[in-house]
Amino acid sequence: MFVDRAEAMRQLNDAKLSAALIIPEHFTSNYLTGRDVRLELVKNPAEQIHPAVLEELLGVAATAMNAVSRNFGGEFPAWQRVAEGKADYHEISKLVEDEGNRVQAIRKYLFPPLVGWTNAAGAAASPSAGAKPGPKFNIFGYLLAGMGGMFFLLLANQGINDLHREWAMRTFERYATLHERLLPFVAGKALFTVVIVSIGAAIIYGGGTLFFRIEWPRPFALAWLTLAYVCFATGLMAMLAGFSHDEKRANAMNNVVSMVLSMAGGCMFPPEALPAAVRNHMIIYLPTYWYSSTARELWWSDARWPLAAAKLLIVGAVCLTIAAFLYRRRLREGIRG
Repeated sequence: MFVDRAEAMRQLNDAKLSAALIIPEHFTSNYLTGRDVRLELVKNPAEQIHPAVLEELLGVAATAMNAVSRNFGGEFPAWQRVAEGKADYHEISKLVEDEGNRVQAIRKYLFPPLVGWTNAAGAAASPSAGAKPGPKFNIFGYLLAGMGGMFFLLLANQGINDLHREWAMRTFERYATLHERLLPFVAGKALFTVVIVSIGAAIIYGGGTLFFRIEWPRPFALAWLTLAYVCFATGLMAMLAGFSHDEKRANAMNNVVSMVLSMAGGCMFPPEALPAAVRNHMIIYLPTYWYSSTARELWWSDARWPLAAAKLLIVGAVCLTIAAFLYRRRLREGIRG
């Protein structure tokens, strides 16, 4: 809607407008002749969101107009003559040719942009050696490898809930009458959870491959590393289930633990963004960091993944053993959920 300044200010005072853009007289001619021009935005103080959006849009427009003026300002007077009908066809054709040459010169800087991701391993390969470049780095793959560290913990918590139901149905007690050790029983439930979470991992990474066109450079290494992490997640959730006597409280606690471990382990954002105390003294001891950092490093190297997988398996086995011990102790003490 175009109105004069007085009408715009009246409607602002009546709260009928969110903001008013004041365009001074002779704005177009002053802009085309390289003179100083200014735009004024008057915002309604009674509103917050709409005036802020308009202010941001005006900032983008002003930046774009400034960039155009800096690069094409020398031709503006000539184009103004064309708009006023004072230029002949020779001058018009020369202007079109000059602008076309300038656009062609900057085209390589804009399409594609200068900034991009490349695979360091592929770039280092010598073309003369006949080595093929590796898959390009994919930012969605980088994020998916980290977010998977949190998703798999949450999935493992859902799968291991069967332990609470077996405890409530007194299956543990009936099993203990025939077997002294509870580890095989707990391990059987853990194996079921590992299968369920592994299927979820295949869906997550397979879906990421299809929807985001991710080309995993080392898919088998990532698969084995993920399987080791799934075993750790299952063991951890089984241990936490052993500490909790109530399924609802266990779900709440396990979800909080999963979120905290994921954030502290750098799954949800780059580890460099974490506080210095966490980054330097805590993160290196977290299994979530072992998985997320190693999965991301698989884009360039596979030297560390066997060590990370081994550590995850060991920690998972220890957690599973502790879970069996906790359930055995609860049976001996006669604790009921």
